Amino acid sequence: MSKLLLVEDDLEMQALIKTYLEQAKFEVLATDSPNRSIDLLRENQGNIDLIILDLTLPEMDGFELCKKIRNISQIPIIISTARGDIYNKIQGFEKGADDYLAKPYEPAELIARINAMLRRFKPKEMSFDNLNINIQKREAKLSGQVLDLTNTEFDILIFLIENRLHPVSREVIANTINAIHEDSLLRSIDTHVRNLRAKLNDNAKEPKFIQSVWGIGYKFCL
Repeated sequence: MSKLLLVEDDLEMQALIKTYLEQAKFEVLATDSPNRSIDLLRENQGNIDLIILDLTLPEMDGFELCKKIRNISQIPIIISTARGDIYNKIQGFEKGADDYLAKPYEPAELIARINAMLRRFKPKEMSFDNLNINIQKREAKLSGQVLDLTNTEFDILIFLIENRLHPVSREVIANTINAIHEDSLLRSIDTHVRNLRAKLNDNAKEPKFIQSVWGIGYKFCL
C-alpha cells in the first residue's frame, strides 16, 4: 500500500481528500502544518511515496515548503491549490513540484495523477495477497508461480488494478487496451476476463480478485 503525505490547511477539504484517498487504498498522513509535514517526512524517511501540497498554508507559503522538501528529498510532489494561473504553475515547477492540479477538481483526477506519478517513481512491483506483479518484467505470480498471461490479459489486469476505486466498463477497457481493436465485440472483453480469472483461480461467483459489476463491467476487489 502506498503511503501519501497530505499538507492541507482547510480541515474540511483535508478530511474529504483523505477519505477519498483511503477509499482508493492509499495510506494517508495528513497535517495542516508545514513544520509538522517536515517532521513527518523525516520520521517516515523512505516510507512516504508522494506528497500532496497546498500553497496557502500557515507558518510558511507552500512554495517555500516545496523548496525545503526538495532540499532533503526527491519524493514526488503534487501541488493542489486554488491558484490556477500560469505564473503560480511556473513557480511551482521551479520550486521542485512534479505536477500541479488547480482547484476545484474531481477527486478521481487526483487519483489518476497520483497513480501516474507513482508509476514513474516507484519500483515496478505490486502485491495483492498471494498475487505479485512486476510491471517492468510484465510478469504476474500467484503463490510464487508465474502465470502464463497473454499481453491482453496482463494489460487488463493492470488497468483494473490502477482503477480499482471504481468499476470499469467494457467500453473503457476496449478503448484503452492497445491489443484490443476498437471494432472488437465487447463480448471479447468477457472472454479475456474469463480466461484471466481461470489463470488466477478466481471464482466469478465469489471473486477474490476480479468482481463483475452488473450493467457496468468489472472491478478489482483488493
